[in-house]
Amino acid sequence: MLYSSNMHNKRIILSAIVFIIIGIAVYFVMSRENTLVNPDVPTPVAEAPWEVRTIIGQSVEGRDIETYTYGNGPTKLLFVGGVHGGYEWNSVLLAYRFIDYMQASKSLISDRFTISIIPSLNPDGVYKVTEKPGRFSIVDVVRDSAVEVSGRFNANKVDLNRNFDCKWQPKATWRSSPVSAGTSAFSEPESIALRDYVALYDPSAAVFWHSQANAVYASECKSGILPVTLDIMNAYSTAAKYKPVSVFDAYPVTGDAEGWLASIGIPAITVELSSHDSVEWEKNLAGFKATLQYFTDL
Repeated sequence: MLYSSNMHNKRIILSAIVFIIIGIAVYFVMSRENTLVNPDVPTPVAEAPWEVRTIIGQSVEGRDIETYTYGNGPTKLLFVGGVHGGYEWNSVLLAYRFIDYMQASKSLISDRFTISIIPSLNPDGVYKVTEKPGRFSIVDVVRDSAVEVSGRFNANKVDLNRNFDCKWQPKATWRSSPVSAGTSAFSEPESIALRDYVALYDPSAAVFWHSQANAVYASECKSGILPVTLDIMNAYSTAAKYKPVSVFDAYPVTGDAEGWLASIGIPAITVELSSHDSVEWEKNLAGFKATLQYFTDL
């Protein structure tokens, strides 16, 4: 009888333990569900990456056209190198130098700015003088004037800075020589990539790096120069000690990217380095900072 009573008590204790364990488990499950659906309980959010690399298109020969974006402020600035590929390879190196600088300079960009850099709009042209599919160094460059000139064009032998929709015509001019502007405005995949990215990104202004006229040029199309264009031309040129040129009249230019941006209401300037061999880093860093300061002061 005593044995039976002890067994009964043990069963009661065991049942109680089981109910307690089940109750605890139910409590934690319900608590977790309440946390997930309760709007008063904050949900952790992953911090946005400082650098966002995006492939915005591909060249005629299938090489990636990339953009590197920093910050997420409302004032969006676009910087573009390598429109003329291997002929102006130093503009590509300058753009990559700015990418390195941005990676190390998070404190420079306030929550006011988003900075996007396209290091090479014409990667096929760059490949002609470097035989490198992506980033390169000065030692990779083939110093041959014929190769460098041919590297100005894309793989379809089109001058990309004559392929945009501003006064476009099929036969364009570079210096005193005729160059192909493509079969129509935006006939080339590289031009399409920039056009579509601009539509998506909607920059407040754009800066294009070229060489070697040692000047900063304002952009214009059929409606003339936008007032902000002159402001950023003067800000950049003064800080970088380049000559400001509001009107380019050395020879007719049709279908240029900067003029097309002007035609859709986006201020753009062309920064021409003083040679084909140097990135002139300190000068252009000063111009870059002056451009940011201009938009900060608005």
